Amino acid sequence: LIAGGASRSIAQMALYPVDALRTLAQTRDGRTLADVGTNALVRGCATTSFFALFMGSIQFTIFGACRDKIGPLFASAAGAAGSCIVSVPQEVIKQRLVTGVYGSFREAVFTIYKNEGITGFYSAWKPTMARNVPFVMTTFVTMDFIKQKWLQRDSQKHEISIAENMVIGVSSALVAGLLTQPIDVVKTRMMTQAASTQIPYNNAIDCLLTVIKNEGFFTLYSGLKQRSVYMGGLWGITFALNGKFQQMLHNQRVMK
Repeated sequence: LIAGGASRSIAQMALYPVDALRTLAQTRDGRTLADVGTNALVRGCATTSFFALFMGSIQFTIFGACRDKIGPLFASAAGAAGSCIVSVPQEVIKQRLVTGVYGSFREAVFTIYKNEGITGFYSAWKPTMARNVPFVMTTFVTMDFIKQKWLQRDSQKHEISIAENMVIGVSSALVAGLLTQPIDVVKTRMMTQAASTQIPYNNAIDCLLTVIKNEGFFTLYSGLKQRSVYMGGLWGITFALNGKFQQMLHNQRVMK
């Protein structure tokens, strides 16, 4: 719980500017830093990254509790679905801050609640879950597979090093990111519609079809470079720190 939450929060805060660039690259109007200002790279960084503390805790706790009972595939799906309780509001607030819809975290929270109610924090929850669940499933299953193979190569080895965990995290996230990139673009478009002057999409399917029709299929891969850097780094750091934190907490319990 503690290890997963802390590692995810630290990783997200460190890579926040890269994620901000990914969001801008995926917007409907093609917004740039010139449009929103360089402050957009860190706007809401600390406050929205605090959500990651709970998101990481939920993901890793559910995965760890369910892995041996239902297997890594279904355990990772359960962890991803459970963490959406926190991750969807985080994404809504973060992406609207980055695109300049709101100027501060406080303004975003109060305005969304006033104008849209609680459901406003869960706008585009369907494409978010459609992205998160397969992404986390692919990442955790790939991670679990690589880790087991790594340990099997050396029967004397019982722990994965920080560097090895980082390599595993980066590799797993890059595979998952490539598979879920089109859904990520749809999710970003739906969440940042308030920043666009164009006719709003009716739903995620309408968004997907409109993008393909008007902008071409490969628009669904806009922001892939930025997202690859972000997700690779995010999960690399998360897995590395999670392994280290788990080892530290285990050593403390043994000493007691």
